[in-house]
Amino acid sequence: MNGKRWAALIIAGVLLVFSLGINTVFAIFKSDFFSNFDSLVAGNELTVMEEVKESGEMDKRIAYLKVDGTIQNVGSSTVWQAVSYDHQFFLNQLDNILYDDTVEGIVLSVNSPGGGVKESAEIYKKLLKIKEERQIPIYVSMDSMAASGGYYISAPADKIFAQRDTITGSIGVIMQSINYQALAEKVGIKYETFKSGEHKDMLSPMREVTPEERAMMQDMINETYQEFVDIVAKGRNMSEANVKKVADGRILSGKKALEAGLVDEIGDEEATIAALRKDFGLEDAELFEYSYDVGGWQSYVGMKIGSMFGPSAEEKMLMKIMADYKAPKMMYLYGEN
Repeated sequence: MNGKRWAALIIAGVLLVFSLGINTVFAIFKSDFFSNFDSLVAGNELTVMEEVKESGEMDKRIAYLKVDGTIQNVGSSTVWQAVSYDHQFFLNQLDNILYDDTVEGIVLSVNSPGGGVKESAEIYKKLLKIKEERQIPIYVSMDSMAASGGYYISAPADKIFAQRDTITGSIGVIMQSINYQALAEKVGIKYETFKSGEHKDMLSPMREVTPEERAMMQDMINETYQEFVDIVAKGRNMSEANVKKVADGRILSGKKALEAGLVDEIGDEEATIAALRKDFGLEDAELFEYSYDVGGWQSYVGMKIGSMFGPSAEEKMLMKIMADYKAPKMMYLYGEN
């Protein structure tokens, strides 16, 4: 064997080893290895902190809370991936306030198109519990959007502020399923279904919804919708008839919502905080918010690794579609229909 062939074999061997090494690294970072390893890293534990936004008396404080994003329970941030809205962490904040006697008021900033019926109801119930047991004021500051579930969680507030260009309203319930029966038939895919009852595969993507099933689903939607209307009527001290005038799913600007009685004043977050201070003698109260850290340098390294070896934008979109349509569910949601 001459020198050229030896050189070619050596180069081929180096390339093979290099390729195997790269594929191994990708496999590790795309597997659950590091999600399991997270539990062994001390920095992965959520470290809840309080950050002072405006200094003042520490025994008389205002808690600043923020709901930013779709109200869904998608898990918590890790050192490898951050989530925009952490539902469990937000519920924990409400629990902290329930047992913290130094908190004498809440400013809730809402910037959300809504979300799940269950998650919205969980927030609503905890806010009611705080009002009943702590008897402290809750003021809501609507950001660019506080629609559907975003309005649902705002309804029990003592006072709601919206900006003129805030998108709010969208009072109603939506439930969607996807039907790709025609597509499957076109490409030659056939589902074989074995079921214990006539409606066990209701809302299957592989068959049409029957008129009877459509009536069943509409009854469920109507029941949940009525609960939404009742919550708005109770929270805003409005009659059911007046709520239903604008509770047909329509969105409203802040100005129109004020005219409809869905909000109390036009103003930004600063105006909301100032009003709460003035209305309840909390001018000298400290304003603080909760935050958490998923772990110093591990967080930084993890996010860098996630950006390098994590799924592409196309893969993330595909995963979102698959997750969203895995099982239809009722939503208080505007903007992603």
